[in-house]
Amino acid sequence: MLAPVVALAAGWAGTAGADPIAPASIPALTTAVRPAVDGSHLVNVTPDAGRMVNMRVYSAAMNSIITVKVLRAPDHSKPAPVLYLLNGANGGVDDSSWTEQTDIADFFADKQVTVAIPLGGRGSYFTDWRTDDPVLGRQRWSTFLTRELPPIMNSTFHGTTGKNALAGISMAGTSVFQLAMDAPGLYQAIGADSGCAQTSNPLGEAYVTAVVSRWAGNAANMWGPPGDPAWAANDPYLHADRLRGTAIYVSSGTGLPGPLDTLDGPGINHNPSKLAAQLTSGAILEAATNQCTHLMHDRLAQLHISATFNFRPRGTHSWGYWQEDLHKSWPLFSRALTEKQG
Repeated sequence: MLAPVVALAAGWAGTAGADPIAPASIPALTTAVRPAVDGSHLVNVTPDAGRMVNMRVYSAAMNSIITVKVLRAPDHSKPAPVLYLLNGANGGVDDSSWTEQTDIADFFADKQVTVAIPLGGRGSYFTDWRTDDPVLGRQRWSTFLTRELPPIMNSTFHGTTGKNALAGISMAGTSVFQLAMDAPGLYQAIGADSGCAQTSNPLGEAYVTAVVSRWAGNAANMWGPPGDPAWAANDPYLHADRLRGTAIYVSSGTGLPGPLDTLDGPGINHNPSKLAAQLTSGAILEAATNQCTHLMHDRLAQLHISATFNFRPRGTHSWGYWQEDLHKSWPLFSRALTEKQG
């Protein structure tokens, strides 16, 4: 099964334009947006539909400007926790993104939380690469997400409660574990949907290499050649003990056709080609992540680390199921983001 899964993993998933305006001219944005100590800073904020705005943030670590779509909390006068949502292997730069494929605007309409969705990072695993890649460039996503972006978010949006959650799908279903390990205490909750936590065994290395190669990148620039100690150092399965104390939600289907794998299912729009892809590549990918998810379940149980697992008996690697998981994981996230520290 390794060959077809790795081949299909190469396709593993994962703005509205507006004239730039000064951050202070958007209601409830502070007029004293503080840059991060390393020089990362807010470039500008532009309005989008409804409560959505587009932030452009300069990352000193990557020497580039990153767009972050932000759904502001409904009550701008009160601090709110932040939920970061990571897209899949394409980085959300086309219509395969949380904003285009899910109902986040409606779902969070009455929830006092700020939702931040970074765009970019295709094939990067949202980690810090050891070497700049000739095609993918400089990838320092762990630094950006855990050190540069949070203080800018806090100072831009009328302050936050200081509590954060992180969720990701597909490729990012690996990254959320790694980011939680990289920044202990930053995230009170994480959610991994249809991901594969184990990265340093032969199958995990093959997965990661295939995903990076899909975007013409070289995984050796990320963690070195196969067998390099960096692969094990970034393996959440091996270091799952570092997740203790974090609220965890993990999900996967089996790859068998489910109730959303139909012509009138989410994102299909009665397109037979889209449905065929979902029932073939999407099925094999989800069957593979299902195996990974069961292994992570057993690992956390072995370590006596509490986690919520949603093993769907059917369903493919697709956005309709990830939207359902966002809904199902929210009660766990909400408790983690609002409970008082003891």
